[in-house]
Order: sequence, then structure tokens, then C-alpha cells
Amino acid sequence: MRPLLMLMLLASAAPAMAGIYKYIDAQGNTAYSNQPPDGVVAQPVELPPLNSVESQAPAAPPIAPVTEEQPRSAYEVLEVTNLPSSEALRANNGTFTVGVLIKPRLQGPHLFRLLLDDQPYGQPSNVPSLQLVNIDRGTHSLAVQVISGDSIVQQSPTVTFTVQRVHTP
Repeated sequence: MRPLLMLMLLASAAPAMAGIYKYIDAQGNTAYSNQPPDGVVAQPVELPPLNSVESQAPAAPPIAPVTEEQPRSAYEVLEVTNLPSSEALRANNGTFTVGVLIKPRLQGPHLFRLLLDDQPYGQPSNVPSLQLVNIDRGTHSLAVQVISGDSIVQQSPTVTFTVQRVHTP
């Protein structure tokens, strides 16, 4: 068993021990190769040892204490989806649906509540697909809150969007 182990170790180390050879080619140019060429006098090149850095596990980020000014978030992800970011939202009658991306999923007694232009909109719901009806054309802001009773558990970042409606005389 030992001779087999030694043979495997030598075979795996062979590429690391490969040398570099310096010689003059047929055109008189200095050339380098990892194998000495046949029929040409080649000199082995001594290379300095390679730099190496031992990998280290990343340090854990410090855990900040939870204070009154810095409440702990109940959800890792909470955001409004299905709104165009670079163009106007076309809704001829002002009615459209937005989604809510939330991770982990909505818990127990929590509900979603939309904030349209910083005002509560519609009825709270536990469904992550919410409809807005007859919204005027123009620029609006929208966020979603997770609420528990009258308390706000968490609020998403506010998204600004523009509604484009066709005006019919």
C-alpha cells in the first residue's frame, strides 16, 4: 500500500516540479519552454518560489443590538413588483395589478396594505397580488406595508411610476 501511495503523491507533484528551460532557437532568438528541445543546449531557469496566500474564512459581520431606532425586520425581502421602471404604465381605465415579493412568506395575522401617494389604499389583504382601480394619469408613488392590526410591522421601499391613460372626449 505504501509504494502505491508514494507513486500517487509523486504523480500529483510532477506538474508542480516541471521546469522552465532557456535556449537559443534556430533564428538566434532567446526562447523559453517547459521541455528542453531536442538537439539544442538548454539551460534550466531557476524561478523564485510562488507567492501564496492562505484563504481565510470571511469574518462574520458584527451583530448590531436591536434598539428603538433600529427595529429588526420581520421579512428579509419586501417589495412591490410588476411596475415598469423605465416607461409609463399603460392603463387606459386606470386599473392595474401589482405584486408583492416577500421572503419569508407572510406570517400569521399579518396583512398587506398598499400606500398610494403616501396614503393607505384599498382593504388590507393576505394575497400578494393587489389591484388598483381608476388611478389618475400622472406620476404616483407606491409602497406596501405589512400590518398587524393597527401596527405597521414593515414597509417596502417606495416605487415611483407614471400612469398613462388615453383621454377620450
